[in-house]
Amino acid sequence: MTKPLTLSQPQQKLSLSWRAYFEMTKPKVVALMLLTVLVGMCLAVPGIVPLQPLVAGMAGIAMMAGAAAAFNHLIDRKIDGLMARTYNRPLPKGKVSTTKATVFAVMLGLIGFVVLYALVNPLTAWLTFASLIGYALVYTAYLKRATSQNIVIGGLAGAMPPLLGWTAVTNELHGYALLLVIIIFTWTPPHFWALAIHRRKEYAKVDIPMLPVTHGVEFTKTCILLYTILLAIACLLPVLVGMCGPVYLIGSTILSCGFIYKAWQLKYHDYPGLAMKVFTFSIYHLMVLFIVLLVDHYFWVA
Repeated sequence: MTKPLTLSQPQQKLSLSWRAYFEMTKPKVVALMLLTVLVGMCLAVPGIVPLQPLVAGMAGIAMMAGAAAAFNHLIDRKIDGLMARTYNRPLPKGKVSTTKATVFAVMLGLIGFVVLYALVNPLTAWLTFASLIGYALVYTAYLKRATSQNIVIGGLAGAMPPLLGWTAVTNELHGYALLLVIIIFTWTPPHFWALAIHRRKEYAKVDIPMLPVTHGVEFTKTCILLYTILLAIACLLPVLVGMCGPVYLIGSTILSCGFIYKAWQLKYHDYPGLAMKVFTFSIYHLMVLFIVLLVDHYFWVA
């Protein structure tokens, strides 16, 4: 019998190292973000998105978003090691050194910036850089530890992707793109507060002033419910200004009603594990909402 093939020790280390660096970029978060970037690009033009801004824009924005995530891992490495949700991340586990993580984040961000500046346009490059600074430094290094409104204020950086997609194609700011930013900006607090409720004890343990820690779970549930209503209004704005048609109106209304119902259920009929289900639902809400935007755009244009 032949022996099964196995990786040598250097190959195993290389594989583990590659996976650790990849994990630092938060690929699932970046993937959802890139969907909103793509929709921003598509909504900016009536037809097919030009190939160069599509490919170079997606690549550059992805690299800078990955760099921002890596900086988040780097700055939060101490508290990550104390939380059940994050203790297994590469830095707390010692899979990547602080020095190597810093070099990786800086180089990834720099390459992404050069790609956007040279192959897309300077406006998109600088806006993406501002988003990186907003998430990695303003939110992670300061706001997260300074105020219970951290996710509300810092959410602006995470709401920028559709605007980046729009500017990558048009090289200009537009009110329609800002409406997409408003939607994600309004979506972020109820999305993250649901997770914060589920992980309240962990945030309290590491002294991070998330809303459920500083103001209590019931107050946070009320805020989630109110924000889902505000989000439903924000989701109607593209229809009111003539940006979207009936396909989006129907789809967004169904999604908004679903989110409001889940938030109402969390507030008045909570049960163990529901907060995490609301968090998961919010992810699918945003993903489907932007897919519906895309479908409506091409259907409505046609």
